[in-house]
Amino acid sequence: MKSSSSKVLVFGFIVLIILLGIAFYAGALTKHFITLDQIEEGTERFSLDSTNEENVTNGINPAQPNIDVSYAKDEWVTHGGDYFNRRFSELEQINIDTIKNLKPQWVTSLGASLDMKFSGEATPIVVDGVMYIATGENDVLALDAKTGQKIWEYRPEIEQKLDTVCCGWTTRGVAVADGKVFAGLLDARLVALDQKTGEVLWETEVADWEEGYTITSAPLYYNGKVYTGVAGGEYGIRGRIMAYDADYGHEVWRWYSIPSPYEENGDTWPDDEDKNWLHGGAPIWNTPAVDPELGYIYFVTGNTAPDLDGSKREGDNLYANSIIALNAETGEYIWHFQQVHHDIWDLDPTNPVILFDVEINGETRKALGEAGKTGWIYFLDRTNGEPLIGIEEKPVPQLAEQKTSPTQPFPVGDSFVPQEVTAEDIERDLGENFEGKTGSIFTPFWDEPVTLKPSAFGGANWPPSAYSPETEYFYVLGTDSYSALTRQDEQAYEEGGEWHGSIFVPVSGAPRRGTITAMDVKTNRIAWQVKWEDNAYSGVLATAGDLIFVGHNDGRLIAFNAKTGDEVWNYKMDAGGNAPSVTYEIDGEQYLSIFAAGNSLAGSAHGDKVYTFKLNGTWNGTPIDASQDSKGKQVESEQKDTTGSTSDPYELGISVYESNCLSCHGNMGANGHNGPNLQQSVFSENYNNVVEQVKNGDTTMPAFGTILSEEEIEAVARYVNEVLTKADED
Repeated sequence: MKSSSSKVLVFGFIVLIILLGIAFYAGALTKHFITLDQIEEGTERFSLDSTNEENVTNGINPAQPNIDVSYAKDEWVTHGGDYFNRRFSELEQINIDTIKNLKPQWVTSLGASLDMKFSGEATPIVVDGVMYIATGENDVLALDAKTGQKIWEYRPEIEQKLDTVCCGWTTRGVAVADGKVFAGLLDARLVALDQKTGEVLWETEVADWEEGYTITSAPLYYNGKVYTGVAGGEYGIRGRIMAYDADYGHEVWRWYSIPSPYEENGDTWPDDEDKNWLHGGAPIWNTPAVDPELGYIYFVTGNTAPDLDGSKREGDNLYANSIIALNAETGEYIWHFQQVHHDIWDLDPTNPVILFDVEINGETRKALGEAGKTGWIYFLDRTNGEPLIGIEEKPVPQLAEQKTSPTQPFPVGDSFVPQEVTAEDIERDLGENFEGKTGSIFTPFWDEPVTLKPSAFGGANWPPSAYSPETEYFYVLGTDSYSALTRQDEQAYEEGGEWHGSIFVPVSGAPRRGTITAMDVKTNRIAWQVKWEDNAYSGVLATAGDLIFVGHNDGRLIAFNAKTGDEVWNYKMDAGGNAPSVTYEIDGEQYLSIFAAGNSLAGSAHGDKVYTFKLNGTWNGTPIDASQDSKGKQVESEQKDTTGSTSDPYELGISVYESNCLSCHGNMGANGHNGPNLQQSVFSENYNNVVEQVKNGDTTMPAFGTILSEEEIEAVARYVNEVLTKADED
């Protein structure tokens, strides 16, 4: 009996110890989730006080000097080719001398995203002989990188009525590591898939898409965590970036890109009853770079909200329009550099940050470069955010109504696109009847429209730049276009609704040109530049073969001499080349791949194919079909039974518009990103004009005559003519 009692006592003691342990752990979790709840209520940002050394790291040294950061070679393992986002490959089998023999080896049709609302912008990831590619529809496929054969597919269910997307449906790719494939979905979910099978391992809701939050960027995997930000600056979100545990998907830390009024730099927003800082934008929709030696991640933040109306958000509006460095382990703020103070022009940085080391004045510097919509590249010391070459704060034109900043940063060196509308521009591009007001970068506007350069398209946009250690050039794509800006009637914030505050549209009939520029990183001066009669909208790959590769809207993949800018090769694909290309090696042979699927904002032809090349490639001209059972074949048009009465006579027209026109012309025909404002279009007041335009297109709009049926063309033309042109009369 004593023995039995002793056993009971021992067992009870063990149970007590276990319960105490559980209670302690539960308390820690409770504290963690209370903190997260406070974040959601907007009471505080989850970042640690930089003045308290104990809080800075929580005992964690962010530096990881043993993590390798080598240039890409046999594989393409991250979105930017390496942790520094340099998009440079050491492969040189394909070079200046051999490129004449570069031919397709395989072409695979993914069977998705053929509607105009989709854009193919993803960078393929190649690991262990397998390519992982994502479509504009957010499908993820694994292909044999040598043959193009499909291994597995993941085709998520996403609400087709999702309408909180400013610029069309897209994704810029996936991350692959630790036996998993990580993908951010447009409905603001983050998912982890089994790398070998595509089976869902976990998924988490990052935010609510109905509140304006989406994910368009490729995630970053680093040191056991997955990092993602959110898009939605046009919808009045509060920007943020989060780190998630790669094994289980729970949130590790979160950093808000707009501080509360009680935090450092919170006074750069007004603390009034409107609480604009809670809806001030500053989205994070680019893939960060990482310096493991320092333990920092680097990224840029997007536009303020309301986008173009500064009258109710006096101040610099930090940390919008900024380059940011955070502690990769804790999310602690390290430093920032703001490119545009109190932005009212939608000139937010969107290009991924690139890290590189370079010798300047005999000293090796840890450098950073980011190409802005402003048309400048901002070169900084990545240890502290100080200018590497020189950036001067200069006075700019003022307008009291917009509460403009008195100064703006002007980098020393060259811009890669024009930054003012000249008399020559007006005569050549705008016509002799043009009588509007014009200006240059940072010219403010109010009730009277002002035509400016660069436009909200850029400068540089999302298409990634590249850095070559061999030339020490920073290769950047640019858009040279016009934009007219004017204020609209005061607009109140509405959750999940667009919130621009003013109107910006392309100038009707004006051209949209492009530039490919090699910038010397030691001087910020142009080494060479190629100019196109269409915008450059794909991304850059640089290689040790003295080549750079760039896609064109017309479907060409083009190779240039990296040192001189001379074109040395091109190949015409069946859709717009609007995604970055990558290169890799299998069995001693170098391959080159690009996802050619077109782009709604570029107005390029749509498709669904991955093109892969190698020297003396032997493709027989027949694409591999990787489509799902119900997808993969592009039909001339889906015929719909529209006979009989309907609840809405414009139902078909609305459906066609949302699938094909919304990303360029915007919700209700206004504030799109590449098309004119249909509410103010005199041209569109004529029904026949609209029909002909939809059928035949023009220089910046694709022709839909072979894509839509006559019934669909007439329906969308009627919707534009009878509804959208009258939408501003109420």
